[in-house]
Amino acid sequence: MHRRLVFEDPVSRAAVWSRRLAWFALVVLLLSLLLVRLREPSIEGLAPVAGAYVFVLLALGLALVAFVRIWREGHRGVGMAAGALLLCLVLLAPAGYVGFLLATRPALADISTDIDDPPAFSRSMAALTARAGRIPPDVAPERRRLQRQAYPKIAPIVLEEPAEAAFALARKAVTALGWQVVDVARPGGRSGAGRIDAVAQGRILRFSEDIVIRVKPRVDGSRIDIRSASRLGRHDLGANARRIAAFAEEIDLLQER
Repeated sequence: MHRRLVFEDPVSRAAVWSRRLAWFALVVLLLSLLLVRLREPSIEGLAPVAGAYVFVLLALGLALVAFVRIWREGHRGVGMAAGALLLCLVLLAPAGYVGFLLATRPALADISTDIDDPPAFSRSMAALTARAGRIPPDVAPERRRLQRQAYPKIAPIVLEEPAEAAFALARKAVTALGWQVVDVARPGGRSGAGRIDAVAQGRILRFSEDIVIRVKPRVDGSRIDIRSASRLGRHDLGANARRIAAFAEEIDLLQER
């Protein structure tokens, strides 16, 4: 009786290490995001996230090497390499989306519905404390014109209701959106305008953004203007425009009720 020895093809080491490195990159990325959320927000604080993506790219490269060797030398491990490749592509999707926004959105970090006379942020003690003493700087007119080209739908909200009713709507919208109100001034006084200062935080990285809403009376009702400014960086990736659009949508929903 003779025994036949069966020699299996070796498993690709590149496939094995690509899978290990992809899962390691996932753990590092999640821990990095948690660290960013727990620390004081800063651009420098994003360094661990960038470091995590170095491991993602290494794992992606190893997966591609594994496919080449499996094809040429008949090694096993195609399942491991495919799993690592898929995981890497999932992890790279958010970074790709950020890159797309950087390429397609202008480098703006302060958006207003009134580009000629943007609402001014409050300088009260309460507002300054909430903003850590920061007052968003004025934006040059040419930068505001970039906003008009990039976000043509960002416009003042004109209502038929009087200023007091519009102010109440704005307060309800701010509450519904989960923004923190830091200072208010009801319509009236010399200018007749009301103001709401608020702070919003991002859902993932929890970066704070400063918001001011101005309510002005008109002969035929009232006008609401809103300005949203990022505290960090010169590019908001369209976040401030999306926040203003969300506020306008909330005003519409409140009016329908």
